[in-house]
Amino acid sequence: MVITYLGAEFIKIQFGDTILAFNPISKDSSLKTSKFGADIVLSTLNHPDMNGVDQVSFGDKKAFVVNGPGEYEIKGVFIKGHASSSEYGGEKRINTIYTVELEGMNICFLGAINQSELTTEADEAIDDVDILFVPIGGDGVLNAEKAYKLAVSISPKIMIPIHYGDMGVKDSLKAFLKEAGESPKAETRLTLKKKDLEGKEADVVLLEKE
Repeated sequence: MVITYLGAEFIKIQFGDTILAFNPISKDSSLKTSKFGADIVLSTLNHPDMNGVDQVSFGDKKAFVVNGPGEYEIKGVFIKGHASSSEYGGEKRINTIYTVELEGMNICFLGAINQSELTTEADEAIDDVDILFVPIGGDGVLNAEKAYKLAVSISPKIMIPIHYGDMGVKDSLKAFLKEAGESPKAETRLTLKKKDLEGKEADVVLLEKE
């Protein structure tokens, strides 16, 4: 599995010939976006900064779109979506938390959540998380302190902060790393196998924006 960070909450995950895109930035957004072909696109929030389905259908790849709560199986990939809340963009919105099982690893993508605690339903369903993507920028989503507390409560093997830098409150990443008591070196992209997660417990992994 190869994980690439494309800014904001835009994440690309590739395993074999299959590509997943999480919260792609739309061409209608003021943020810089990227274009490539994905097999599955997961959008947690209906906002141009996170619903750019148009950007990930390219060439011979026509992305299957997942944009709300429910259970899905696409090309052998199992996905579950759980409703949560967000105030991104200055208004109350429904945000979908996604859990995805890939190559024996469990991924949880929190999206633009602003709840400091999961709903009972989501808490019971989200278990044994290997890789957690957590928004840290504040301004309608979790701030650094609340993001870290929620992330730790989920007990992932590794956590990857998103939603900072070109969005959210200034110095959010610095504040998040202070909460975590870590200062990891940023990686250009992350290549993972199940065995790489052995012995890890809520370790922070920092990805450079590509």
